Amino acid sequence: MTSLPASTDPFYCGCEAVSGPGDDGLLSVDAALKRGLALARPVEEVERLPLDRAHGRVLAGEVRAGVPLPLFDSSAMDGYAVRRADLGGEGPWWLPVAGRVAAGDAGDRKHPAGAAMRIFTGAPIPPGCDAVVMQEAVRRQGNAIRLERRPAPGDNIRRAGEDLAVGASLLPAGRRIGPRAAGLLAATGCGTVTVRRRVRVALFSTGSELRSPGTPLAPGQVWNANRSHLTGSLDLPWVELTDMGSLPDQPGLLRQALERASRGADLVLTTGGVSVSEEDHMPAVLRAAGGTLHVTKVAMKPGKPLVIGRIGSAVYLGLPGNPVSAFVAWHVIGARIAEALGGIAEGAPRRFIVRAGFERSREPGRCEFLPARLGGYDGNGTRSVEIAAATVSHRVALLAEADGLVLIPSDTDRVRRGDMLEFLPFQDR
Repeated sequence: MTSLPASTDPFYCGCEAVSGPGDDGLLSVDAALKRGLALARPVEEVERLPLDRAHGRVLAGEVRAGVPLPLFDSSAMDGYAVRRADLGGEGPWWLPVAGRVAAGDAGDRKHPAGAAMRIFTGAPIPPGCDAVVMQEAVRRQGNAIRLERRPAPGDNIRRAGEDLAVGASLLPAGRRIGPRAAGLLAATGCGTVTVRRRVRVALFSTGSELRSPGTPLAPGQVWNANRSHLTGSLDLPWVELTDMGSLPDQPGLLRQALERASRGADLVLTTGGVSVSEEDHMPAVLRAAGGTLHVTKVAMKPGKPLVIGRIGSAVYLGLPGNPVSAFVAWHVIGARIAEALGGIAEGAPRRFIVRAGFERSREPGRCEFLPARLGGYDGNGTRSVEIAAATVSHRVALLAEADGLVLIPSDTDRVRRGDMLEFLPFQDR
């Protein structure tokens, strides 16, 4: 094997083409994601909300402009509104100032022939005026102005509808209402919007060794990092989260929790218990509760043990218990499934190309996602990337230091300095 795909085709994954030793039955990252997305039908219920309560929510349908923007002909700057027909012959011209028009005025004040009107940015153009001369281009003496140059038709006038015509598409269905979208909606008078209801997510962790952060630990116990990571990741305006805490590795209790969670959730999310040891109960528990398994192992590192399925009307996602593996699996696959349930149209992770600032040899067979930090730009405008360590699956501290994940394709056995790779930036800073 060579690193050719990494250097010449950084969007190539290669998981389908290569299987490492002992990796029979692994599903490629793309195939696993495709199966998960096929299960994730967007929630259908909608609600009508005031715009100021809809920040971060997902539009249920396309929004079109009910009014033109600008609403009326208005001045693009502070100056003087004139009628070009009053500027006959050769200049310069002297015009008396017959009044003033400010933003918020009705705009119906008559404009006397042979005169100018003092006007301010955003003010409506007086009837009959066909140009605005900026105040820096005139000399004012008393109640008159001197113009040296005849303005062109429409100079410094914002015409009604030149930004948006009535009926123009403002925002598509599936757009999250962020600050820019909210500003556009407000400018067109949309006081209320129709959004999808929140995605209902039920979360619990499995593991008899887990304890809440801040509580004393007995020998063999650890604090539950996954719960904090996932509750933080799901603290989103379009998500309604039910946190069911952590449960011991007892199949009966796990089944009861799974069945209870599935009754009201769109997505049931668990951590731990999805590998192949006798203490990994979740695949069998899912089947016993009437669920179906669609993905059980994925050709990714870290994050190989990953379960995607369905129970009742809910999608089930079982993440690994290892905190780094759970984080990577959520970032690469889980978040995409949640966004699909929410009907979010632009939910794909933002990816861009970087140049490796490191050397790395590896065993091919699985896509590898490594916490990495961004460096500077080269002469072509491409950023470099550095990895913090060669081994990452158990090193939680590396995630907090990283800017995102760098992807090494599965069929790459060596990354050389300067190779082009994909980078998935974190969005939580």
